[in-house]
Formats: sequence, structure tokens, C-alpha cells
Amino acid sequence: MNTDSLFDLGGRVAIVTGGGDGIGRACCRILAAAGASVVVGDRSADKARQTVSLIEAEGGKASPVECDVLRDDRLNALVKTAVDSYGTVNILVNNAGFGGGGRENPFATDADYLVRVYSVNVFAPWKLCRLVVPYMVESGYGSIVNITSMSSVDKEAAMSIYSSSKAALNHMAANLAYDFGPMGVRVNCVGPGATRTAALASILTPEMEKRMLRHTPLQRLGEVDDVARAVLFLASPAASWISGQVIFVNGGGRQTLD
Repeated sequence: MNTDSLFDLGGRVAIVTGGGDGIGRACCRILAAAGASVVVGDRSADKARQTVSLIEAEGGKASPVECDVLRDDRLNALVKTAVDSYGTVNILVNNAGFGGGGRENPFATDADYLVRVYSVNVFAPWKLCRLVVPYMVESGYGSIVNITSMSSVDKEAAMSIYSSSKAALNHMAANLAYDFGPMGVRVNCVGPGATRTAALASILTPEMEKRMLRHTPLQRLGEVDDVARAVLFLASPAASWISGQVIFVNGGGRQTLD
């Protein structure tokens, strides 16, 4: 058996939101390394271009798009760039996210914040799914991967909005798998545990990390490449009979502080 073909994305076209840094950038790079042409969407045009430069230096193909996922016109532009540049869309990674960090005191958080979190974390992925699925059906290959979070199943103080939005994203994927499955399109989620990103670095202390590792069998925090490898698996032919699932990438445990 030739296992190389199981992870070969040659000729495929991928869109990644929030691809300008962190987990999103790692996803862009690994999908490009597997042969996909990647459209890098990010709210920061500079960060999107930086990711593209890295991919091109590594021998891959990519195009940057400035994309605030709260704007429908930018979501349309993201898909249009993929189709105009590479002919279709085969893979969608809904990575752009907002909220969390243990900052959601229910008495100090207004409704506008709630709407923004759900708009970024739930509504935008749903809209993008509707935009790309017709191209996936036409091309005969479709895989959607949502980046959710361990927060979607954990229970913590000051996290009610972010955590529930990620839980909604999990359940949305499980249901969309029924809508899109008969069309040949798979929908899955990757739920990272505590992963070394700029967002985590903004709140992480040595004591906090030590407490997290007490609940982590593999005794380290995640790296962005750990998450990207799970995304590659779900995007690839190796996962051709997997849909409606959540793969938690968490070192075997939960990075809680209790």
C-alpha cells in the first residue's frame, strides 16, 4: 500500500481564515506542503502576505486576501479569489476566532460582545460553508474543518460566551455533516487544548503552565503544528469516511487550572 497518496492534496484548493499567524498559519503551511494551493484569509493584509511569503519560500502556492469575517463582501472575495486564481474550492478551514481568555464576567460583558463572538465563531463559518459547498460538489472533493476548542466541552468561570460559541460550532458541524454528506462533502472539527499561540502567551504564566500540566498526560502544552497535523488528516483522503466528528488535540488531558 502506498500511504503517500493518503495525504496528497496535489491539485486541491484550500481556504483558511485567520491564516496570518498561529494555528491558521500552521494550517496554511501544512496544506501547501501537502500540495494544495492555499488562499490565506486574514483581517491583517500584512500577516496574510507574510504567510504567503513563507509558503512560497517553501515551494508552495498561495494567495493572500484581506478578510474580516464579519463582512459578507470579504467572505465573498475570499471565495472569489480561490475560484479565480485556482479554479475551485476543495478544502475550507474555519480558523478565525474571537473571545475567551477567561475575561467574560457575565456582569461586565455587554450584548454587543456576545453578538461579535457568535458572529466570528459561528455565523461566519456557516456563511462560508454555504459559499464553498457548491464548488466542492462540482469538483468532486470537499472537506470542511472547523477549529473549535477544548473550551467547547470544559466548564470554567468567565468563559460562558466563547465556550458556548465553540460548542455551537461543534454541533453545527455534526448537523451540517448530514446536510452535505449526501453531496460528498465532509464536515469535521479540531478542538485544540492549550496551544502556544500569541493569544495564550498574553495570559500564560509559569505557574499557570505548571498547573495545566498536572492534567496533561503528555506533559507539554500544544504547538501550532500539532493542531495543523490534525487538520491535514481531516482535509486529506486519509479521512474519507470521517464526518461530523470532533478531534481534540490536547495532550491526552484537559489544561484546566483546578
